[in-house]
Amino acid sequence: MAKFKLNMSTREKWLFGILAITLFVVAPLLFSDFRLNLMGKFLAFAILAIALDLIWGYTGILSLGHGVFFGLGAYAMGMYLKLEAAKGHLPDFMSWSGLTELPWFWKPFQYPGFAILMAVAIPMVLALVLGYLTFRNRIHGVYFSVMTQALALIFVILFVGQQPYTGGTNGITDFKTIFGFSLTEPAVKMSLYLVTAFSLALVYFLCRWLTNARLGRVLVAIRDGENRVRFSGYNPVVYKLFVFVISAGLAGLAGALFAPQVGIVSPALMGIVPSIEIAIWVAVGGRGTLIGAVIGSILVNGAKSLLSETFPDVWLYFLGILFVSVVLFPNGIMGLFAKLSTLQRKEVKAYGRNNPVFGKCHR
Repeated sequence: MAKFKLNMSTREKWLFGILAITLFVVAPLLFSDFRLNLMGKFLAFAILAIALDLIWGYTGILSLGHGVFFGLGAYAMGMYLKLEAAKGHLPDFMSWSGLTELPWFWKPFQYPGFAILMAVAIPMVLALVLGYLTFRNRIHGVYFSVMTQALALIFVILFVGQQPYTGGTNGITDFKTIFGFSLTEPAVKMSLYLVTAFSLALVYFLCRWLTNARLGRVLVAIRDGENRVRFSGYNPVVYKLFVFVISAGLAGLAGALFAPQVGIVSPALMGIVPSIEIAIWVAVGGRGTLIGAVIGSILVNGAKSLLSETFPDVWLYFLGILFVSVVLFPNGIMGLFAKLSTLQRKEVKAYGRNNPVFGKCHR
């Protein structure tokens, strides 16, 4: 039986340690209920960013439709929350649309276990079908990205058009309780935040383990030269399909954690713009690092919230500068850290050679 072995650089250990202490110790003690709820949403976004980084940063598959998987997970959880709020009655938007009884596919979602399972399983099944059809036909690169964008557009139109079953443009809202506990209670908000933070830690370690294993090396090889991997006797389709399905499941999990904290689920979550924003989070943090995806998602969303409050008239300009910096530093924040660390080591070595005392100690 293979042992679970996790390899992290010293820089990653320090960053993850600081981040973990902040999320689990500092934030719950210092943040207000509103800020803690806001941070919980950012952590759900961080799980989503890790999901994209797993396929884009390590496998070279840029999905611009990951908002679909996120939205499906959110809808699955939202259906349970809405049925619990309705307390046995027909949800309000269904009554307004002329329905007289609950649709058959809604009924199983009254059970929280089923809803959570479907939040992960439905995105995985969709990714399995889409990935099999595309990867098997060797559709990759910009063509795959355009196809996932089309998928996002299709799902938005579908969910908006099915008003009686999905709530249409307004989506599903007015959640009141989760597992019988009021969502307005501070203790419940704290619990949701901690569950999201713990889930983020589990997802990070799972993905770090996968990328450090032999699978991770094959994924990087596919990213750098898929034909070479194929000629070496590996089947890239199997590996790409596996990682795409796992990524979709993690995105669905993020959506399920996001729904009770934001209080609304709408087709806007599945749009093209949110999917592009996910890629920006990963690019800002540094793709192919995982920890960079976490930092990028929290930084960008935190900046959007803080700048819009402080500079309501010009905050989009500041955000634009942040996005432009991705072009100037294509490897993101983690790449900048790595570059500074390399320069520092070179300076230390140069100082050691030129300094008679320091140099003598190392001869």
